[in-house]
Amino acid sequence: MDLITFKLILVLALFLLSLTIAAYSTWAERKVAAIMQDRIGPNRSGPFGLLQPLADGGKFFFKEDFTPANAEKFLFVLGPALVMFISLITGAVIPWGKTLNIGGTSFDLQIADIDIGVLFIIGMASISVYGMMIGGWASNNKYSLLGAIRASSQMISYELAMGLSLLSIIMMSGSLDLKVITETQSSGKIWGLFELDGMNWNILYQPLAFLIFFVAALAETNRHPFDLPECESELVTGYSTEYSSMKLGLYMFGEYVNMFIANAFLVVLFFGGYNYPGIEWVTQNWGENTAGILSIVAFLTKTVVGILIFMWIRWTLPRFRYDQLMHLGWKTLIPLALLNLMITGAAILAFGN
Repeated sequence: MDLITFKLILVLALFLLSLTIAAYSTWAERKVAAIMQDRIGPNRSGPFGLLQPLADGGKFFFKEDFTPANAEKFLFVLGPALVMFISLITGAVIPWGKTLNIGGTSFDLQIADIDIGVLFIIGMASISVYGMMIGGWASNNKYSLLGAIRASSQMISYELAMGLSLLSIIMMSGSLDLKVITETQSSGKIWGLFELDGMNWNILYQPLAFLIFFVAALAETNRHPFDLPECESELVTGYSTEYSSMKLGLYMFGEYVNMFIANAFLVVLFFGGYNYPGIEWVTQNWGENTAGILSIVAFLTKTVVGILIFMWIRWTLPRFRYDQLMHLGWKTLIPLALLNLMITGAAILAFGN
């Protein structure tokens, strides 16, 4: 198998994986809500309600595709399409697993191995807010416009804190390449004391950066308690108020794909990516392909746990007021991120990397 064929298979696999996880995140969200509220949740469509995403998808397809009379029709369609497109291509730079050996050739489980993978994801996350802004403005609805303005201001506020928290990881790894960041967490002495194969994760050295990044990721993906752009009690459903049928479905799916990619990014930065305990031992004793398959399972397991925590938070914490949202972003997270950056720099100067 040549490299181009393998990359095309990876693109298709990532596309299907993203859509599948987004679809079943809706099922999981409803199940988590049911557990938190002492209910059963979806249980009619298939065993344990596992066919509920298909039923929901069919419902979206058969609903009327309505466009308001005074809307900017081209931009009205472009908004949700842009959000979904950006969400899907962002995962191209993430290393989803260790190498696989096919026909004597080793292939990386990463579609685009670029030197600036961190910047690519941050940049794509910034661009995705344009889809919300375009949709909110093109709807010609005051609630949609207010939701779009909230989404953009929230993105600006928390992108700074997220970027500053990432600088600490970049200083430790010495690279913006996500594959390099993953590999630096596979070996080395933990706290300079003992070595544990595949477990030298950045969370052990950067707990404050992780906390800042996690909160910022919740805000960037418009998840509760930061879902002010679509606050039902104030803005109906915010920027997506005038949408129906699959246009609304694209916004919803884009949000869940964003949550999936955000947690995958979090896993790469702080939880060793595809590394797991004994990964080098497995490679040497059980072969490259076994280690590669287990690395994919480990990566997806960590990511799914992160998604479930996002859902748990939704049904645990109340929504912030808008002034609280801005206060947390500008007066708490950014100063903490700057403090963490100074501590990291001082530690590297004093003790080495």
